[in-house]
Amino acid sequence: MKRHGHLFEHMAAFDTLLLAAHRAMRGKRDRLSVAQFEFHLEPELLRLQDELWSGGYRMRPYRTFRIYEPKPRQICAADFRDRVVQHAICHVLDPIIERGLIHDTYACRRGKGTHAAVRRAQQFARRFPYVLTADIQAYFPSIDHAILKALLRRKLKDTQLLALLDQIIEHPLPDALLGKGLPIGNLTSQYFANLYLGELDHFLKDRLRVKGYVRYMDDMLVFAADKVVLHELHAALRTFVRERLCLELKARASRVLPVSQGIPFLGFRIFPALLRVQRNRWVQFRRKVRKREWQYAQGVIDEAELAQCVASMIGHVVHADTLAARRHVFGASLALG
Repeated sequence: MKRHGHLFEHMAAFDTLLLAAHRAMRGKRDRLSVAQFEFHLEPELLRLQDELWSGGYRMRPYRTFRIYEPKPRQICAADFRDRVVQHAICHVLDPIIERGLIHDTYACRRGKGTHAAVRRAQQFARRFPYVLTADIQAYFPSIDHAILKALLRRKLKDTQLLALLDQIIEHPLPDALLGKGLPIGNLTSQYFANLYLGELDHFLKDRLRVKGYVRYMDDMLVFAADKVVLHELHAALRTFVRERLCLELKARASRVLPVSQGIPFLGFRIFPALLRVQRNRWVQFRRKVRKREWQYAQGVIDEAELAQCVASMIGHVVHADTLAARRHVFGASLALG
């Protein structure tokens, strides 16, 4: 396997940091910390560049908060200057990590995403009668630092960049076990997480020759013509993630079922000839629509913002067979006046 070097120079170049800053600013220019950084953009980037080259760069503490939809999670937000550095890192890492990923992994990749993963799963549901659903128990908090560093060193030989990546991986997380865990919220975490489970992807595709397989981050579907085969694959998968990656499968999420029952995946229920939104996600959709309508009625948002928010929400559910349900929701909206 080819190991890549001379990446740090490109990552720490002023032009790369400038590009990274503009990417980090997207959609966030109304925030005070971002506006302050942008106002002093050139001296801030030169200071950051000097710290990187001298080895004096140190990440600042995370700002943590919780979200509750679609499920409770702790988010760790990096300081803005640290997000600029991570965008610069990912700019040079992206082609290297991307090259090693299989076709059918869909999270955090250009040209992929949730809806592409669902469409691919439906294609497999038309070819195979049975599916194994699986995901990882507490995936991000369970990622092993030593294993992740070893995987990065198989691809990189740039000592300066590896030292910077080690700092990001080891940066203190609240309530984390020693030597474990990546923060949900870091851009680098998405790349590291894809690289980490890329080992499982290649085990299933290259070693076990699985034909029907889709992964979106740690949510996995394995398709086959025989339930016995899927039970055997489940046992092999469980052993591999435990012994090679120090992870555990989520027991309740691991099931073998006929595709005709509908496959729960990424907020949808997938049938061979039909696509539904899962009930809890549809409840969230209706609640969000009503919240935006209330904000509009109270003058919190204007008509243009209401239309933009609702169009964004519709853009997700329109991929499923939801026409009648959407008519019902917005029929009630018209009735509200």
